[in-house]
Amino acid sequence: MIKAFVFDAYGTLYDVQSVAGAIDAAFPGHGDYITQVWRLKQLEYSWLRSMMGRYEDFWTVTRHSLSYTLGTLGLAANEDLLAVVADAYNTLSPYADAEAALAALAGYRRAILSNGSPAMLAALVSQSRLQPHLDAVLSVDGKRAFKPDPRAYEVVQEQLGVLPDEVVFVSSNGFDVCGAKSFGFHVARIERVTPTALRQALTGSGTVGPAALFKALRSQAETCGEAADVVIGSLAELSAVPGRWADSP
Repeated sequence: MIKAFVFDAYGTLYDVQSVAGAIDAAFPGHGDYITQVWRLKQLEYSWLRSMMGRYEDFWTVTRHSLSYTLGTLGLAANEDLLAVVADAYNTLSPYADAEAALAALAGYRRAILSNGSPAMLAALVSQSRLQPHLDAVLSVDGKRAFKPDPRAYEVVQEQLGVLPDEVVFVSSNGFDVCGAKSFGFHVARIERVTPTALRQALTGSGTVGPAALFKALRSQAETCGEAADVVIGSLAELSAVPGRWADSP
């Protein structure tokens, strides 16, 4: 029996693309490029930290990856400006369907499990309308390992008191889908960019821009052997998933 729906935060409930305005205000004309490369490096640095056994929290990772991205453009920022721009990750916009989707699952335990540090997640959730619909906001920080490291997913069982097969894990991130499925969760993947839409983005203009490249690298299902149990186009579809997850909590 399913007892809990656990959500990734960045890219699943909250739109990482919504940092673009703050970035373009600080670095005019570079909003799209910095938005995409910053996120790519943010994830890469989290994986490097886990694999090297040299953990630093996600706020530090976020700032380091921003510095890297600015460096590729020959841009520089003092500590104050870095902090201001990095803070855009603490004020991300929720996806338009996030609040209603969480509300529709009120009969289940609902939680976030995120790479974000506790302080980042507290800031992110408190400034949105999602907080009343969440029973827990969980960070991997106590495990000192980022998703998709199996240690990160252990937080769900330890904090919510549920077994992996009692959890539906929801993510739009391919690496997270793989990690959650490998850990033993049921997994719902949010496919916001279909393969057809991606091909159009990659071939339509004859030039592959940063946003299209990001979609190619981060929006599609991975092919490393751990597939989602169900693929849906939006969070709004979660409450209508038929069959295996339709049993009452």
